[in-house]
Amino acid sequence: MGHAKSKVAAGVLGILLGAIGVHNFYLGFTGKGLAQLLITLLSCGFLAAISSIWGLIEGIMILTGNINRDARGMPLRD
Repeated sequence: MGHAKSKVAAGVLGILLGAIGVHNFYLGFTGKGLAQLLITLLSCGFLAAISSIWGLIEGIMILTGNINRDARGMPLRD
């Protein structure tokens, strides 16, 4: 089945590397991660602020428990 993903790791990845969707790849949300990565890359970084804010918000939501499951539905561990 696999191990539960870390809530802290996912949240910090979202806050620090949200512009390229690393937290979503970590949690198994490949589509969302790819969207964030492509927004940043295809705009040559001009739209990176949008992806960064998106990642920041999701990172905070992960750390506060509003997002508490990975893509497989497994609860995140503390």
